[in-house]
Amino acid sequence: MTAAVVGIRSGSVAAWILAARPKTLTAAVSPVVVGTACALSAESFRSGPALAALLGAIALQIGANFANDVFDHELGADTSERMGPLRAVQSGLLSGERVKAGMGVAFALAVFSGTYLVAIAGWPIVVIGLASILSAIAYTGGPYPLGYHGLGDVFVFVFFGPVAVCGTAFVQAGHVPAVAPWAAIPVGAIATAVLVINNIRDIPTDTAAGKRTLAVRLGRSRSLAQFGLLLVASYTVPIVLVAREVVSPWGLLPLLTLPLAAARWARVAKDDGPALNASLAGTAALLLGFSALFAVGIAVR
Repeated sequence: MTAAVVGIRSGSVAAWILAARPKTLTAAVSPVVVGTACALSAESFRSGPALAALLGAIALQIGANFANDVFDHELGADTSERMGPLRAVQSGLLSGERVKAGMGVAFALAVFSGTYLVAIAGWPIVVIGLASILSAIAYTGGPYPLGYHGLGDVFVFVFFGPVAVCGTAFVQAGHVPAVAPWAAIPVGAIATAVLVINNIRDIPTDTAAGKRTLAVRLGRSRSLAQFGLLLVASYTVPIVLVAREVVSPWGLLPLLTLPLAAARWARVAKDDGPALNASLAGTAALLLGFSALFAVGIAVR
């Protein structure tokens, strides 16, 4: 697909929006929503830190998307043969230099939000912020790109699960509520499931480019099993939390999305190549829906 086909002019606002990948921002919003619910459950909700955490998470996600766009092109993973959505640098909509500058701006905005959070919550936020920025760049850039060595799944689970959920709760409560590490598991797992679909779709082109994602290493059938296990883990956690009376029965609200998860599994098992793009977007939407209901279930006592 070329820029001419989708009707986007080079250097336009639409090109920057494309590079920012708005559909992926559910992965940034979801852990903040759940982490804030954990703070609410501990009667420690604070609107200022919650908003700063949200803005910082979105800026980090956009910065990571810009980094992925430019570094995947430079390393040869994004070519005219790619089966995913159009990429800004590969298609010529934006130059690599401009996208790198945009990446710097996005991370600067994340640092701006983080500075406020450091004043509120102290030095742990410095560690979290620096680790998040470095990992976002190292995912596809640097001397040892994480995504190219099968470590992308670990990166996504850790930073979109425990780091983001517990970090959001911490900046509001001043400590990590007991429910937060548990609540982080399904958020990180479904975010990782989104990546798994992306990598299953790209197995042929990633293999050709020497990008050894976990899906390339495992193959399609085992990657499908991984996708299924991530979903099973996600829906098991609310049941365990309710059974152990960590949260009220309202904590079972995420199970309302179980039919959507089953439908996603069926489509991922059936589809291949570009047809998986719909499942990719659908699973990102599932993450947001699950997280919103989980947040309600955690907050309501």
